[in-house]
Order: sequence, then structure tokens, then C-alpha cells
Amino acid sequence: MATECDRRPVNDETPLLFQLPSPRERFYRRERQSVPAARAFARDALQDWGAYGRADDVLLCVSELATNALVHGVPPGRGFLLRLVPYDGDGGVRVEVHDSGEGVPVLPRQDDQEPCEGGRGLLLVSELADKWGVGARRPGKIVWCEFVP
Repeated sequence: MATECDRRPVNDETPLLFQLPSPRERFYRRERQSVPAARAFARDALQDWGAYGRADDVLLCVSELATNALVHGVPPGRGFLLRLVPYDGDGGVRVEVHDSGEGVPVLPRQDDQEPCEGGRGLLLVSELADKWGVGARRPGKIVWCEFVP
């Protein structure tokens, strides 16, 4: 019994059964304008991917993580990398903020009566995202969060 080969050419027009959009990333300098620029970059990526379901939550978390990176994680003369990764084919998004600062972000303690002026950003991220965490990077860290559609 012989097996036939499909000899049709494969090219860019050949439909794929399942293909995720490419991740997007951009580097931002340590300056105030970087937070709205990161948010606009994320908004454009979500629109391109058609990931509208939780766009407001994703954009708020991008703003919070970018602000935390600038305030706590980016030494003078450096910046941070924002990376957006689509996953699962249904509009899931992973947000990563890479910085070169020391220390690990933590949620404010629950016994704090009223958090000081700062400290609410990670509370928002922990409430809005399905998962969040901190990964190792040399130098620095990656603070990430994920959104399931």
C-alpha cells in the first residue's frame, strides 16, 4: 500500500488552523510620558488582536505596572520593557513589565488601616488580573499579570 504525498506548495496564503498573534514589546525610558505611551501601545495591540473583552482591565494594569516600574524599579539612566503576549486563541493576554531595579513588589498588608499615598497599584492588579506574580531577571525582575477572556 503506497502513501501519496501532498505536493501543493505551502505559502503565506495557506490557512492555518490555529495561529496566535505575535507578542509585542517596546522599551520605555525613565520619564513621566512613558506611562501614557505604554498604555497607548497596549491599547493598539489589543485592538489589532481583537481582544476587547477585558481591555479596560488590561490597560489599567499596564498603567499601574508601568508606574511601579518607574517609581520603584528603574534606576536613573535606565528604562523598562513592556511585553504583551496573547495566548489561548480566545483573547487571553499576559502583560510583563521588565525592569532592572532591585527588590520585589509586595501587596500592602491587610492590617494597614489606610495605605499611604502609594501602594494601591498592586492591589488593583491583584483584583483585576486572573493571576499575577514576579519573575527573576538579571538584573532586576519581571512583574507580570494574566487575563483570561
